[in-house]
Amino acid sequence: MRRRFFLVALAWAAFLRAGETPGLLVLHKAAGTLGFYSLEGRLLAQVEVGRHPHEMALSADGRLAYITDNGVMRIEDAGPGGNTVSVVDIRAQKKIGEISLGEFRRPHGIDLEPRSGRLLVTTENPDRLLLIDPLGRRVVRIYQTGGKTAHMVVWGPDGRYAYVSNAGSGTVAAIELETGRVMLIGTGQRPEGSARSPDGKFIYVVNRESHRISVIDAARNQAVGELATGRGPVRVAVTPDGGTLVYALMHDEAVEFADTTSRRVLGSVKVQGRPVSLSLSRDGRRAYAAVQERDTVYCISVGERRVLRTFRTPQGAGPDPVIELPH
Repeated sequence: MRRRFFLVALAWAAFLRAGETPGLLVLHKAAGTLGFYSLEGRLLAQVEVGRHPHEMALSADGRLAYITDNGVMRIEDAGPGGNTVSVVDIRAQKKIGEISLGEFRRPHGIDLEPRSGRLLVTTENPDRLLLIDPLGRRVVRIYQTGGKTAHMVVWGPDGRYAYVSNAGSGTVAAIELETGRVMLIGTGQRPEGSARSPDGKFIYVVNRESHRISVIDAARNQAVGELATGRGPVRVAVTPDGGTLVYALMHDEAVEFADTTSRRVLGSVKVQGRPVSLSLSRDGRRAYAAVQERDTVYCISVGERRVLRTFRTPQGAGPDPVIELPH
């Protein structure tokens, strides 16, 4: 009788979880799946995408997730990699298609321009920037990046420019999308993640091996300053008020905060293991950082600078980017 009651209770709990509305998307880089989680970190569903996916972006209406199917685990790894962008219906929790990139392989960075709905995707093999029509599911234009190892990308404030981190050559390419003209902006060693200020005036780029953030004036496409960080900044976000930079420190195993006006560090929060991602909730109150090697996601209070909670992904999932869904 007790065993029967226990099994019924388990089944009922599973039914309740299945009825929950997902609050978080977590890309399982090692497992090749997209995980749907509650805000508290309960795994509700998984969807298979491409091999070793790296980054994702939401459609403007929040109904679709676009995921770069890189095909190799780390940027340093050899191999031809994949050549697709997976398209996942968030409400249905299923993959509904993919965008073929043809000869362009190892897609990595991705960003969506909300007004046009167009996607920018970087590829590492060869180094290119692709402009994609996600509705037609096709590549509409190809751009040179002027550097080595095209990594992350962010749209400029008016949609005229794209900013690509050339991780292997220590530059950011400001690419004029209408003409294809490339302006190279010097940064530090191993530029990776980037973020646009809410007012569109600045592009912030973290330099993993020089332990600095480059500040780029988006009107002039020039570096106008930098700020010193802890060791190994890899991803960065800006709070909605534009006042605070939040970034993951891979080498220091922490999430750090800096003031955008004074360009000084405000404090940090230690985590266990090396964080590989950093994202903010829409209101800027919560930061999410994933520690891939420990299959763990940290949720951190930005205002209080403390860990609110952690949760585990399935063993071997290798979580990377996290997106908090609108709710």
